[in-house]
Amino acid sequence: MQLPDKGRDWDSLRADLVERGSKDAKWRDGKTAVYVFNAGEDVATIQKEAYTAYMSENGLGPAAFPSLAQMEKDVISMALGLLHGPKGATGAMTSGGTDSITMAIKTARDFARASGKAQDKANVVLPQSAHLAFDKACHLMDVDVRRIALKTDGSYEADVAAMEEACDADTIMIVGSAPNFPHGIIDPIAELGEAAERKGLWLHVDACVGGYFAPFARMNGVAVPPFDFEIPTVHSMSADLHKYGYAAKGASTVLFRSDALYQHMPFDFACWSGAPMMTPTLAGTRPGGAISAAWAVMNYLGVDGYCRLQGEVCATRERVEAGVSKLGFKILGKPLLGLVAFHHPDHHAFAIYGEMYRRGWFTSATVEPPSLHLMLSPKHSEFIDDYLEDLADSVCTVAAGEGAKAAEKAEVRYS
Repeated sequence: MQLPDKGRDWDSLRADLVERGSKDAKWRDGKTAVYVFNAGEDVATIQKEAYTAYMSENGLGPAAFPSLAQMEKDVISMALGLLHGPKGATGAMTSGGTDSITMAIKTARDFARASGKAQDKANVVLPQSAHLAFDKACHLMDVDVRRIALKTDGSYEADVAAMEEACDADTIMIVGSAPNFPHGIIDPIAELGEAAERKGLWLHVDACVGGYFAPFARMNGVAVPPFDFEIPTVHSMSADLHKYGYAAKGASTVLFRSDALYQHMPFDFACWSGAPMMTPTLAGTRPGGAISAAWAVMNYLGVDGYCRLQGEVCATRERVEAGVSKLGFKILGKPLLGLVAFHHPDHHAFAIYGEMYRRGWFTSATVEPPSLHLMLSPKHSEFIDDYLEDLADSVCTVAAGEGAKAAEKAEVRYS
């Protein structure tokens, strides 16, 4: 496509945009259980209006836009209040989970260097189920990754003893997930905290999925184990606002136990022809709309709103567990939040996935073991019976041999 000689009118462009999106995943119809977090039209309206109110403002310039700087401080303060941040805890907003994880590793690396460790090489020890963003960040920073197999007891939890054994003098961080993405399981963070204390290591909790879910699930009576800064050895956390915080994309938070730790994150540079500049995260320009929308949604929902929404998600997950169990599926571990993965002992998950995809469902899949995977939103409560009905039909199709080639055709890579 070449830049047109003459600009087009907005009516034709709007029609073009609608047409281009006609073959996208039908998330508004509840048929997508990944990428999008649908909390209803009222929240969507808040997202859009708050975002557009500050869509031209730039988080790079706090002196120019003190409103954004204060909204970011408010968001971080609310986050730390939910996640047991101690006095002096702090953090920053980022563009997403990968950004938050990258900045946490950068901070831990520079902290280790300042402490006389990992001068020539460094490594991070994490469970096999930890998000691939850790590998991406470590690749960028030339840090080795040591992925450790999960427990073999069917819990799909991190093996703390094996992870502790894998640590050495060059280890700058150990990682736990709350929950992990592939299985939706919260790692034993308290045990990881004890290992971190014994080894004198930085413990990072990746709560990109659960950071703005687990506190409210606990308020609703779910037996969520300790996973955040209430564990004294948790140094940092990543928690996404554009997931179960229901903010507009891209908005995440990276949080630190103290300002002394946080000070190893910003990039401050003066040795060039321009004015000295300091950026707290990887990005320079930061969209003001992402900050304002997060601030607005958090204040709009409040504790009661989040409790209601997360309660709906947990109830829907329980309906899924009951429904798929009747179809012969086995739930992986004991999920507590909005993620659930399940495999069938008799039929390949990817063949079933292919059949569901043909019926218009765009969800996710887990490879170890091959399983179907759902990341549920509040809106799914209205559509989950349709999902279970189509799943029953898909299992029957695969069982009859009609889906023999579906596993080969199923798209299970996401970009």
